[in-house]
Amino acid sequence: MRIWPLLTALLLPAAVQAQSLQAVPCGGDFRAFLDGVADEAVAQGADPAAAARFFGGLRQDPKVLKADRAQGIFQSPFIEFSRKLISQDRLDKGRRKAEEWDAVFDRIESEYGISRGVLLAFWAFETDYGGYQGNFNTANALATLAHDCRRPELFRPQLIAALELYEHGDFDPAKTTGAWAGEIGMVQMLPKDIIENGVDGDGDGHVLLKSSVPDALMSGAKMLSGLGWRPNEPWLQEITLPEGFDWSMTGLETTLSVAEWERLGVSGRNGALDDGRLQASILLPQGRGGPAFIAYPNFRVYFEWNQSFTYVLTAAYFATRLEGAPVYDARTPAPGLSGPQMQQLQRKLQSRGHDVGEADGILGAGTRAAVRRMQAELGLPVDGWPTESLLNAL
Repeated sequence: MRIWPLLTALLLPAAVQAQSLQAVPCGGDFRAFLDGVADEAVAQGADPAAAARFFGGLRQDPKVLKADRAQGIFQSPFIEFSRKLISQDRLDKGRRKAEEWDAVFDRIESEYGISRGVLLAFWAFETDYGGYQGNFNTANALATLAHDCRRPELFRPQLIAALELYEHGDFDPAKTTGAWAGEIGMVQMLPKDIIENGVDGDGDGHVLLKSSVPDALMSGAKMLSGLGWRPNEPWLQEITLPEGFDWSMTGLETTLSVAEWERLGVSGRNGALDDGRLQASILLPQGRGGPAFIAYPNFRVYFEWNQSFTYVLTAAYFATRLEGAPVYDARTPAPGLSGPQMQQLQRKLQSRGHDVGEADGILGAGTRAAVRRMQAELGLPVDGWPTESLLNAL
């Protein structure tokens, strides 16, 4: 590690330095990259000596890159995925946690208007209620992902934010561990999110998401609120659709008021739909033959936490289960595509001008939207669920 430009840091205002520094590009020599990020952090006001200590011991972690490229679980369809993640044990444990931390959840519901099931579901899925928070060195993970050229714009600021936490005494680059993508604590928040949304829920003067349940839950609630959660409103509900329903009206691209959906024959499978004035969309995660849900405005906030449709829908559904909703009616959806078949479909869609992102075999939002457009073009039922019949038609 070279000597930090202490004299320059003293002579030039941080804003001028930040403007004059050119960000070191991703890739290339790892140590040179870290030196460049450290310069950038110092230019933004970090203490040079602290930056030298923080960045001096960082190492690349090849296991992080391997994990980043192997997220096969998100290739599972909703029914399979949700059954893997939602067990009776997780339900029972969640209800016990709700009772144990009732006062904290009461405070969250009072201050943020976020129902306890929502936070319990994240807590369960992210770390099994704090039981497994990940054993990757967080600083090394962030440095590795910032250096990697897949998403440097996401992880470079997170690495600098970790330095800020270190300067506050709430992060140890040698000992802080978490998920492979750099998230920390019981509800798995990135360093920048902790700085912006961290709440000292237990009043000890620190925000410690790894060890303090009140800190973790209150911080998660504040983050959801900042992402646009609408207080005291629903997020998801299972529904029944009438015979002859127009499948092309399903999907997040179409929103109608609840009252308008009711006039079209949509009803709650277990209880009435919510406020008729709310805007909502109809979701068919596995097409017209599978389960059906109505997604209220708060459902879209989930995508600010995680961008996987399957994860988001499962987390939102699990939150309703934790609050008493019954098991959904899986019905009998048409068989979906295997991973290689999905990649083949994505390549065919790309060849026809559809933007589906990377041909990764995952049925994400872009692929679903392209599938719907092709189904309409080919005269197939427009339910967003890709099958072999669609693949063969292409």
